Amino acid sequence: MKKLLYTIILGWLLNTPALANASLIEEKKCSVCHRLSQEEIEKKGPDLFYAGNKFQSLWLEQYLQNPKTIRNAGTSHNTDFLKYEKDKSQKHPILSKKEARQMTEELMKITLPAVPEKMDSLKPLTKGKKAKTKYEFERTFSCISCHQSLNLAGKVRGGISGPSLVNAGNRLQANWVASWLKNPKSFSEKSRMPIYKMDDETRWRFTQFIMTLKNKNSQ
Repeated sequence: MKKLLYTIILGWLLNTPALANASLIEEKKCSVCHRLSQEEIEKKGPDLFYAGNKFQSLWLEQYLQNPKTIRNAGTSHNTDFLKYEKDKSQKHPILSKKEARQMTEELMKITLPAVPEKMDSLKPLTKGKKAKTKYEFERTFSCISCHQSLNLAGKVRGGISGPSLVNAGNRLQANWVASWLKNPKSFSEKSRMPIYKMDDETRWRFTQFIMTLKNKNSQ
């Protein structure tokens, strides 16, 4: 009789709306490594309180099922960060397809209200503007000193102290990139990203250029 009663109670609990819609973010304890609000102290994983502004949902769902290193040197919290050695810390947990879909849905709802850039209406870069921007990206602003990118032959080159941009066009949202280039400190006070003196035209060109960086052989 007791077993029957326990079975009935357990079945009722599992089918209550509260548990059926339980947050996978809470269940997986994402807040241990990631900030879910701007008020929290900096943590070892990337911030997620603007995940819905930053990531493309298709990439995020694929990444959660097959995590790959994006920041080879780790974050600035890593003790070996300035030695430019590959981060040997524990890798991101692998989620099932079902979990990845639910987690993506939850993360895409976490947004900041003030990410005002609108990149959808801009015309694609001409061949000349793309070449000019690539030169500025590599030489004028030396972005590849910290970020890996693809050269004209599709080969990876660049530094590892910042996150890789090899597949940025599939990973990031253009509006967020433009806002980040304008003022990275608005997302993270401790960001190591320089605040460049770019006029809007240059910043938009850089955003469009970054969105062309896509590695078809990776996420």
